[in-house]
Amino acid sequence: MKTATITKSLCIVFLLTGYAMISQGQITWFNNELQERLVAEGRDRVIANANRYLQKEPVTVTAEVSERSAGGSNDFYSEGDYWWPDPDNPDGPFIQRDGERFTGRFEHDRLVMRDFAEYTAALTSAWLLTGEQRYADHALVHLRAWFTNPETMMNPHMLYAQAIQGRVTGRDIGLIDAYHLIEVAQSTRALVKTNAIPDEDARRIKNWFGRFITWMTTHEYGLGEMQRLNNHATTWAVTASAMARFAGHEGIMELARNRFKYILMPDQMDLDGGFPRELGRTKPYSYSLFNLDAFANLAFILSTPEDNLWEYITHDGKSMRLGMDFLIPYIDDRSAWPFAEDIDIHEKWPVRHSLLLFAGLAWDDASYIDLFLRFDPEPTHPEVLRNHPVRHPIIWMEDLFTP
Repeated sequence: MKTATITKSLCIVFLLTGYAMISQGQITWFNNELQERLVAEGRDRVIANANRYLQKEPVTVTAEVSERSAGGSNDFYSEGDYWWPDPDNPDGPFIQRDGERFTGRFEHDRLVMRDFAEYTAALTSAWLLTGEQRYADHALVHLRAWFTNPETMMNPHMLYAQAIQGRVTGRDIGLIDAYHLIEVAQSTRALVKTNAIPDEDARRIKNWFGRFITWMTTHEYGLGEMQRLNNHATTWAVTASAMARFAGHEGIMELARNRFKYILMPDQMDLDGGFPRELGRTKPYSYSLFNLDAFANLAFILSTPEDNLWEYITHDGKSMRLGMDFLIPYIDDRSAWPFAEDIDIHEKWPVRHSLLLFAGLAWDDASYIDLFLRFDPEPTHPEVLRNHPVRHPIIWMEDLFTP
């Protein structure tokens, strides 16, 4: 295995001249000015975080098991956010209160998956920026714990996600809890492409993602989530696409492209560029941001020179540009939002949304990157983090590390 290195003085020269490309875990030249800005702005913070994460040992779903779970210790388990005990029937089935999160729900598996994604992406970013093998090695420690060690691994399904006490042991919409694995898949893709991890580990991790894709495309929960009419269907496609691109499942990527063009965008976006089903929720602002983020994630993962989803327009004029034009004014100025405010943490949005990052890179438009960089790079509110799975630009600038 090669370990690439780069001197501090040489790195400074590259950053000042604006020419760098990440290849085999080292900086050589930049592809464009926007990528240079993103790397220069985040480099010190990313490496500082990665240095802290070198001290973090893996914690997986097996570390804590809820007595309410119908699964085993290796099974991911979570409970519906907006389901509460019935005050008129305390021992009966829970009842729904949309937009209000039940504070007594089991959160362990969600939180450790979120940490896993954060650690893996930050460590991979640091490896790409510095070429120091220790970062890739520690990312692999976490990857093995989650995907290949029988004692600690997560089983490749979401059968017991978003359960509701007294009603169901799991639901199709629970698949959205796996959304944070998209940065894990992308991080592993970068590690493999830069020869940072052994081939056998790469093979076994790809196998895990392949098994997860099989589950989400054949089980009734996966199929039910795919066919929903709102952000859940969009995030299903993103999750499947990120995993499929890493695992080499071209058929799933083509399925997701077709869904983007012929189902998701036509059915979800209106002629103004908004998402009526998200605007009708009790948190219309954050749900609109979340769904357009997901569309941008999908377009960025799936676009090819021959099939560029950023430029795709439906027969009635719906497109990524229409959606961006609808929402950008309210990202630039939240106070201009003309719809109802979210009933919870409205003031915590916006953040560094992937719709800004990916639109800026896809269209080579500095205005989106300017807006992206205006916001806090490290939000801390747990609800923001839950709905903000793309937080590490370096790992997504794939042309920087693809030979």
